[in-house]
Amino acid sequence: MKVEQLIRKESLRQQEDLCLIASENHMSEAVLRALGSPLANKYSEGYPGKRYYAGNRIVDEIEQRAIDLAKKLYGVEHVNVQPLSGAPANLAVYSALLAPGDTVLGMDLSHGGHLTHGHPVTLPARLYTFVRYKTTLEGKINYAEMEKLARKHKPKLILVGYSSYSRDIDYERVKSIADQVGALTLADVSHISGLIVTGLLNNPGSVFDIITTTTHKTLRGPRGGLILCKKTFSKQIDKAVFPGLQGGPHQNQIAALAIALEEASRPSFKTYAKQILTNTQILAKALVERNYELCFGGTENHLVLVDLRNKKISGREAQISLEKAGLIANMNIIPDDPAPATHPSGLRLGTPALTTRGFKEKQIFEIVELIDKVLSNSQNNIVIRQVQNQVRALAKTFPAPGELK
Repeated sequence: MKVEQLIRKESLRQQEDLCLIASENHMSEAVLRALGSPLANKYSEGYPGKRYYAGNRIVDEIEQRAIDLAKKLYGVEHVNVQPLSGAPANLAVYSALLAPGDTVLGMDLSHGGHLTHGHPVTLPARLYTFVRYKTTLEGKINYAEMEKLARKHKPKLILVGYSSYSRDIDYERVKSIADQVGALTLADVSHISGLIVTGLLNNPGSVFDIITTTTHKTLRGPRGGLILCKKTFSKQIDKAVFPGLQGGPHQNQIAALAIALEEASRPSFKTYAKQILTNTQILAKALVERNYELCFGGTENHLVLVDLRNKKISGREAQISLEKAGLIANMNIIPDDPAPATHPSGLRLGTPALTTRGFKEKQIFEIVELIDKVLSNSQNNIVIRQVQNQVRALAKTFPAPGELK
């Protein structure tokens, strides 16, 4: 069948290319099996023990298993595992806690924020009033500006958590700012979940009111979402997810999540997460040695954001040239980018997927050499083909899990 052939082609592409997109990873075979299991057949509107359809006794056990694991890993009082992804999770939180017109204080998109944090093209921006803080010239979150804006605008919600910001977050300081103006707090930790549950980055679990996260990035699970919160918000959150925004949850996804959370509970996952941080530090160091400029003054997590202006190449041109060589990265705007979003000045690079394949320091240095070779010869197809051959040799040595046989 045509679609089956295309799936196999994509499986081969993922094996032959090397992924440096910070928001992508490779699931384990166990997680992939759960996604393709008969659980996909089951309709289960409602929550464990409170379903609208019969035949959910086993599904209830699976969903409760995912809930219990997430509560333990993040150190929170309540978890909803039904959001289909990060954007629906954030929308559910907004609808649960805010009234139309309420003010939200969140990060400017060009300084590392996310579309769902109030970008004008999104639905939340049509419903709520978003005010944006930025980073300092040194590349750290501007907490002083956040405090000033909070006092001026009296937001109902203060939002942290980012898609291209490469530093850790001081949740205690944000909470103290929120308390001054009576605001609720939301941390969208989609990118750094796997680093939080292993104790390698700060955990907002005991500090913030609400946490949202996707499950497929550093957590290495299926594409999905979680909402974690204090018990006082549990009924509002659950009602906002179902029946507010969604119907029946995807139980194959929830089962895959439960398996990923089991994997994240093992000592081997912390070893993996530590290697992500080590690899990212090496990535940053090697790039700086080749005169690449890093936004935010470096990195403390799984990604770097590269300002390419001194290399006289746009993020879009870099992305296209790298993809031809089998290196998959994404163009990205930089703080207060003078270029349009369609041809931004930056390139975002991350190490989770490479680390899953077994890459360590030596291989990361090799990757940076290849990146530099491509970007220095972006119009030279002979050089790009040479790099592609080197990429495929590396990829073959370090296969990704889940290859279709």
